[in-house]
Amino acid sequence: MLRILTSLFLSLFLVTEVAAQSTYKIRPGDTLQIEVLEDAKLNRNALVLPDGSISFPLVGSVSAAGRSVGQVQASLAGALASNFASAPNVFVTVGEVAERRGGVRATPAPVTDGVFVMGEIASPGKIDVSRNTTVLQALAQAGGLTRFAAGKRIQIRRYDPRTGVHSTYRYNFYTNQGDRNLRKGDVIVVPQRKLFE
Repeated sequence: MLRILTSLFLSLFLVTEVAAQSTYKIRPGDTLQIEVLEDAKLNRNALVLPDGSISFPLVGSVSAAGRSVGQVQASLAGALASNFASAPNVFVTVGEVAERRGGVRATPAPVTDGVFVMGEIASPGKIDVSRNTTVLQALAQAGGLTRFAAGKRIQIRRYDPRTGVHSTYRYNFYTNQGDRNLRKGDVIVVPQRKLFE
């Protein structure tokens, strides 16, 4: 009898949760849990940024705020389709809800900095990273290196507006030598591999 009641309760809970998620409108500060059945390396939590978008590997920026999880799921599946032999199965759920006015339960959004990734990278452009994010973590967030990347000669270019000094640091993807915490405005340059490199 207890087993039947437990099963009934779990079924009712899941139906209620699915219904709530289908009508919920995503807001900036929410965290979405995204899973791609065909490629577990793409599974991640994505923070909805203040501009209402999320950043996702192989896709780039996707509008999320004001939309349902089903709409975001369909957008991601459509954008990822060209990377798979058949349409991928993408699942999106709201992992955590951001703070709302009136004191509703919330998780504060992490402080983020904008850094830039260019060159032989899956998703070049600006990415928002948490404070103390390393070069390796930022490269992973940008989708990783392409097969033409010179992973031993990656550069981190940094400008200090207080002193006016431009600095360049070397990073080796394969040995993790030269890894460091990134700062706002850093530019990661991934050069193309030479012929016999």
